[in-house]
Amino acid sequence: MSKQSYRVCFCFRRRFRMAAAEAPADIKAIFDEYSENGVMSVDQMRRFLVEVQKEENATLEDAQAVMDSLHELKHLNVFHKRGLNLEGFFKYLFGDVNPPLNPKLGVHHDMNAPLSHYFIYTGHNSYLTGNQLSSDCSDVPIINALHKGVRVIELDIWPNSTKDNINVLHGRTLTTPVELLKCLRSIKEHAFTASEYPVVITLEDHLTPDLQAKTAEMINQTFGDMLFSPGSECLSEFPSPESLKKRVIISTKPPKEYLKAKDVKIQETDSKKGTDSAAEPWGKEVKSFKGFKANLDEDKDDDLDGEADEDEEDEEEDLKSQQNTAPEYRRLIAIHAGKGKGGMADWLRVDPDKVRRLSLSEPELEKAVITYAKDIVRFTQKNLLRVYPKGIRFDSSNYNPLIGWMHGAQMVAFNMQGYGRSLWLMHGMFRANGGCGYVKKPDFLLKGGDEVFDPRATLPVKTTLRVTVYMGEGWYYDFRHTHFDTYSPPDFYARVGIAGVPADVIMKKTKTLEDNWIPTWDEVFEFPLTVPELALLRIEVHEYDMSEKDDFAGQISLPISELREGIRAVPLHSHKGVRYNSVKLLMRFQFI
Repeated sequence: MSKQSYRVCFCFRRRFRMAAAEAPADIKAIFDEYSENGVMSVDQMRRFLVEVQKEENATLEDAQAVMDSLHELKHLNVFHKRGLNLEGFFKYLFGDVNPPLNPKLGVHHDMNAPLSHYFIYTGHNSYLTGNQLSSDCSDVPIINALHKGVRVIELDIWPNSTKDNINVLHGRTLTTPVELLKCLRSIKEHAFTASEYPVVITLEDHLTPDLQAKTAEMINQTFGDMLFSPGSECLSEFPSPESLKKRVIISTKPPKEYLKAKDVKIQETDSKKGTDSAAEPWGKEVKSFKGFKANLDEDKDDDLDGEADEDEEDEEEDLKSQQNTAPEYRRLIAIHAGKGKGGMADWLRVDPDKVRRLSLSEPELEKAVITYAKDIVRFTQKNLLRVYPKGIRFDSSNYNPLIGWMHGAQMVAFNMQGYGRSLWLMHGMFRANGGCGYVKKPDFLLKGGDEVFDPRATLPVKTTLRVTVYMGEGWYYDFRHTHFDTYSPPDFYARVGIAGVPADVIMKKTKTLEDNWIPTWDEVFEFPLTVPELALLRIEVHEYDMSEKDDFAGQISLPISELREGIRAVPLHSHKGVRYNSVKLLMRFQFI
């Protein structure tokens, strides 16, 4: 990479000098402090790991392992016979062996508490390949979700056209169906590829009693001993993820009689109304919790999803309908769902003798937290709360997941086939705990009595995260040289900030560096955190475009609870969450 030319017109080309990646001044100063005569020994590397990287238990063997990981770079002369030179040290810092999260941690949370004590990686309409109105239904997005560690799969089950079999589809829309049996077999095959912790299948049931019986037979034959079935009685407490390893759990409302689907013509105006992510290719900025009251009136009629109507029925109607229900189907339900009669205060009432799952739509939750914030936290200490996207998100966009998490909601259901900033936060949260799909709630969300957490309370700052954004590289290798700008190298800037409770939410921006494939920003930001346990570090890179919208150049969200201090190589991902081959940022993280 010495020079690069861009065509400006038919007879003229602009040439730009391409510089190689060079260690920033701060890195050079640190190397000088931990080296002698330009060489870092194994003992000096150990001191660097302990004092700068805050790896307090680092040994000489750990330091030697870092050195050994660079042996493949011997042809670059990064080694001296007594140790590592500056170039080798820089290669280590910017390499895959130095990620921001510790890959050795694996599953390290206590997995022996009830399911209600965990945030659970949850999908919404898991079978859809695209939008909510007209896309194909398939087992492929289910497989993809399971491979990413998603632990809750939602299936909407309906009779087929001849009323003798069961299809999975988004009812009352133009989506094309997929057979239930195909979905069940794919879940069995791929359920524990990414994680051995339990998979929950939530069923939205629109079946006649005879098809419920057929569904029960399919589920029993497919999963056999993998199925966790405590019988028709409600549980008094949920089992733990540890006790349910490699088990499949069925969750739905106690079934009722089949309601015949009505064909619905999709109006073009409705489709336009439901477009939530058109502002930018990667979606709008995540809506702040602070702005909910202003949006409630416009959202109150948005909940067009069939789930809302189903859950409105009271328990008496459910009991009547169960008289015509296949008993073998009822026995499959391990996690009972439903709202019961009355309003929100009744829905959130905690029964000392049984546990259940409550489903609220995104607007219902946003409205409920204004009056019932602490009641929701108290409810979720024993019971499960599932939150799902509002019905007009036809484009499979998502919402701010922190609203649910800060109130203890375990199942914040997302359209995994979509993309955008909200989904990036979801990816970030479930990078924690080894990516197993279960993240233990912070202790303060589990305290009862007068100590129930109030998400609206003003809390003191617990810690401050200092982030240094040194530089980035890799775009030159992963993108065409005219991808960002036809006439010159890209003009990159980075955005860094926090997603969390309202008091912690902020985004900051570096300067824009013009015509540079390897931007060196070397800027420092500080983020005071009142609830670091729920905070996610948001990192984005964009390319400034004077005439059009800025181009997207990478993103990642990281759980601050597991962020490693020190100088780290932070890999960036595409807007769909796929990791780039080469694009990384060199950053430093310090808790002060």
